[in-house]
Amino acid sequence: MNSFIDAVILSLLEVRECIGSNDSTLFDLYTQGDGGDISSGFDLVAESVLFKHLNSYGSFYSEESGWMSPQSNVNIITDPIDGSDNFSSFFPYYGISIAREMSGETTEGIVCNLVNGDVFIRTSDEYYKTYLDNPTLKVAVLPSQNPKIGLFEKSYEHPDLIKILIGNKFKFRSPGALALSLAYAPLVKYVLFLGTMRKFDIQAGLFLSRHLYSFSDERYILLSPDKEVFKRIRLIVEKEYF
Repeated sequence: MNSFIDAVILSLLEVRECIGSNDSTLFDLYTQGDGGDISSGFDLVAESVLFKHLNSYGSFYSEESGWMSPQSNVNIITDPIDGSDNFSSFFPYYGISIAREMSGETTEGIVCNLVNGDVFIRTSDEYYKTYLDNPTLKVAVLPSQNPKIGLFEKSYEHPDLIKILIGNKFKFRSPGALALSLAYAPLVKYVLFLGTMRKFDIQAGLFLSRHLYSFSDERYILLSPDKEVFKRIRLIVEKEYF
């Protein structure tokens, strides 16, 4: 048993219950968070719940409040609500991203889709999907047989690259929650992101999908379960865009 994962599941269940209420203060705006975005009530509620359940497992670093306990050799890095704009717009694609690292090495990664209850989990010796409504069930995360689309997060910031991808018949969607998209990478044709790399956005998702063909640096992230798709898109990004 992994007591940290058990505590994470309890925190996810509580967050889902809290943000599922009809409390109008969830949509109030507060100050700018550590990640640069304005924190909403639902961000801060989720952060509070996660901190309550998880702070005993390591120093806590959140997109909203930054370091909430002194940094140590065991750290928990979280985006309390991944896809905040989606949540505030009632668009059903948002969740929670949690990574734990020891001495700089990621040991656990969890990304939860709060809308459908999918929870992707990787530890040092397990990788599986479970569900908030049945968290004892462990399901293998297998690649889709014939995925039709990729996920290109923040594609609207790169119109020239959009044209090139479309010209090469690479369909995509841009759902607006990077951690979720990285977690779902095994199930789609590819995941592409160009933009600012923030630990709480990418650490858990990259750890979850580390078995895929992957590239990441300060410019972009590319993941794919298909070697040829990975090679073609990377060539496009490297040779035709940068």
